[in-house]
Amino acid sequence: MPEAVVRWARGQEFAVENMSRDQPLSPRFNIALVLSIVCLTSSACADIKPPVDRFRAEDEATAIKLRKSSEKGDASAQNTLGLLYVKGKGVPQDYRQAKEWFEMAAKQGHAGAQVNLGTMYFHGDGAPRSTEMALHLFSLAAEQEDALAFAKLGLMYAQGRGVLQDFIQAHKWYNLSAAHGELKAAEARDVLAQQMTPTQIAEAQKLAGEWKPKEKRTQAAL
Repeated sequence: MPEAVVRWARGQEFAVENMSRDQPLSPRFNIALVLSIVCLTSSACADIKPPVDRFRAEDEATAIKLRKSSEKGDASAQNTLGLLYVKGKGVPQDYRQAKEWFEMAAKQGHAGAQVNLGTMYFHGDGAPRSTEMALHLFSLAAEQEDALAFAKLGLMYAQGRGVLQDFIQAHKWYNLSAAHGELKAAEARDVLAQQMTPTQIAEAQKLAGEWKPKEKRTQAAL
């Protein structure tokens, strides 16, 4: 499954998928273009199945397999099936269905589903807009050290969405996200740092260095 689908939850703040940008023609378009040119000069195209139909059939077959695994309780499959409903790949686009599958996976502790569901609440897509629910779900995923969850928390603190605006906390979460591989979070952290004093940045870095998931904090206290 393409990474762009697997992590739909990357919002406009961090992910590329929802941003307008110039992109090369997709492989599917290139194949279709080549076939159309060939068929203009040949009469041997009657039996060629249009590539768009073939790819659509593959997407539908993938959705069927995911549904079977999802109905058996596979949290990863449930999350991915939810993403297909968001994208309308292999299934009709349906945010209500997406939310239901994300909820099933999130209840099983799937961090990606928690972020995806939280994003739906954050933006009000397929769910009532609720920064409280978004904060709760992002926090759950952050306890599993999910890089995107860290970034989403950074965004909430940077913008004061559902929490009091706090650049130190925002920098901390962005820093943790960047440390776990989220490049867009590193960019957001560096932009935010331009509005902070050296003392604030030092405090944020200290907090990021000291942060541990709740489970590890509990073990350390025993």
